[in-house]
Order: sequence, then C-alpha cells, then structure tokens
Amino acid sequence: MKEEAAARPCLEAPAALRGFRMPAEWEPHQATWITWPRPESDSFPGEHYEPAARTLGRLVAEIARGEEVHLNCWDEAAAEEAHGFARAAGARMDRVYTHVFPAYEPWCRDHGPIFVVHDGPPRRRAVLDWGYNAWGGKYPPWDLDDAIPQRIAAFRGLPVWSPGLILEGGSIDGDGRGTLLTTESCLLNPNRNRGLGREAIERALRSWLGVERICWLGEGIVGDDTDGHVDDITRFVAPGVVATAVEPDPADPNHAPLAENLARLRAWRDERGRPFRIVEIPMPGPVAQEGVRLPASYLNFYIANAAVIVPVYGHPNDRIALAALREVVRDRPVVGLDARDLIWGLGAFHCMTQQEPV
Repeated sequence: MKEEAAARPCLEAPAALRGFRMPAEWEPHQATWITWPRPESDSFPGEHYEPAARTLGRLVAEIARGEEVHLNCWDEAAAEEAHGFARAAGARMDRVYTHVFPAYEPWCRDHGPIFVVHDGPPRRRAVLDWGYNAWGGKYPPWDLDDAIPQRIAAFRGLPVWSPGLILEGGSIDGDGRGTLLTTESCLLNPNRNRGLGREAIERALRSWLGVERICWLGEGIVGDDTDGHVDDITRFVAPGVVATAVEPDPADPNHAPLAENLARLRAWRDERGRPFRIVEIPMPGPVAQEGVRLPASYLNFYIANAAVIVPVYGHPNDRIALAALREVVRDRPVVGLDARDLIWGLGAFHCMTQQEPV
C-alpha cells in the first residue's frame, strides 16, 4: 500500500485537514519522540554504540526536564537498556516512556511523524505520515522505520494521513506562521519524488503543512548523506529570526555553498513580506573520524520545552555559537552538549528527535 501511495502522490490535502498547520519547534510540546539506536545498525555499529547511547541518555535527561520523552525501541531488552542509559544520565524517569516500536536506524526526525495542529476551537491534532526511503534508498531496509508514524498515531489515537510523497523532517523547518525553509539539493533530488518538480512539491507543502511562503536554499554541508538537509544549515529560532551557518575560511569546501545560502536568505521575505533577522553561526571547522569528514554543525540543535540543546564539538567556536544563540533565544536556556560520539553516525540532536505539540 505504501509503494502504491508513493507512486501516486497527493498534492492536495483532504478537506478534513483545512486549517491545520505545522507548529514551530519552540511552541509547547507534549512530548519528544526518539528512536533508540541498535549496536547492529549502520549508524552506530559495534564499539560506537555505547558512546552514542551515553550521549543520547544525556539528551533524554535534558529534554525530560520539561516534557515527556518517548523512546521507540527494537524490543523489550532494548527498552530496558535505553532506560538504563537515561537513568544513568540523571533523567526524570517519571517522564521517560519506552515502546516496542522497532526501526533499523535511529533518526526519528526523518522517519517519525510530523504532527500538525488546528488551533480551533477546539484544538485538534493529527499525524502526517510522509513516505520514507532512507534518504533516497541509501540504507536498506527501511520498512520498519517507515512504519513508525503509523505506530505513534495509533498509540496516541490520532487521525493519520499519508500524502504519498517522500519527505524527511530534517529537510524542512517552519516558523509556525506560514514560512518554510528547505533546500533544492534535497527536495528536488529525483531519488525522493522522481517526476515532481518545484511547483508540484511547493503545492504539496503548502496544502499539507499549512504554509504560504517557501524559501529555497541551495546545498547542504560536506559529509551530509541526506543530500543537504536544512536542519544542518539554517533554522528558525523565533518569529522572523533565522540562524544560519557560515564558514569564513574560503579554502573550506563549505564556504561557497553557505555563502550562497546566506545571500539567498538576505533576499527572501517571510509570508508577511518582511526581511528575516539573520544570525550568523560559524561552523566548528572540520570534524573527522577515521579519515572521514562528518557533518558537524551547531544548527542541528533541538528546541525542547526546557532548553535549546546545541551540539558542541570541543572547538573554540563552541563558545561563539552558544553566545550567538543566547542573544536571540530569551525564553529558555541554551545548553551545549558534546555531540562528538553522536556525529559519528552523521547526525546530531535535531536528527534524533521529533517533537509532539500539545
């Protein structure tokens, strides 16, 4: 059924979804969903699993200060192990829940549900189950990962709609007021929705996510196997305020694409015709392991109820990035958390999480 739906994408949402919108990440959460990794996975195999799990336990502890955390686990043994890492990190265990919702890889931002809300009255919620194909078919199999939105929707008792298009949560970022950020290198890549051009994809995003203005950036950063997710390069941090990655070293391969994205941001306007306030965040410089450059970026932060949790890498720019974000995020603390053991799997905190709005 999934393959048939993907072959016939629905560009217009049903009438039942009129008035629904994708909330901004800083709006109140009921919970955060995380898919717990496996030592058998491609992302954190063998000896890489425990260091990543310890980092993830610390992430769960930070998030649980202000909301529930729900962990999708491979089986009961994995659920018990996930509980142990969260407990060891000092998490509030009365806010940590586990579910046997198995997935091969841990990147819940991309295979998890996208929640939409209708502000009402009464306020209503629904789940969008976009198709997932492991970033253009790179890491088979992915059938279990693709089933996660249906499992979560059933657990919550929420209506669920399947647009029939491939879309990962990390490929879009919205302000909850009608403006959406994305990249050409990802959403226009034929390995997602072959045969659909910019106009058709824009039509679907507007209809299903309740947005008006779609701001297209160009390419992502070196080492990003997602074909350029926007959550590594440019993010909304408040209404009208955008943080974006810059690389000042002209010899670095990230310099030119990030400079082009910055120029595009300066030309774009939000849905009300206003220019963005742009906060430039330096890259942490090359981060590599085993001779491979990794997609390390400060922009892969997660906005939880109790804090903005920012990946840091033991680089002098850590301090600069945190200070820049603290200048524009005034309603919750900005916390740096070491992500070096997590970035080995080619993602960080935003990639691991999916927010569930109230």
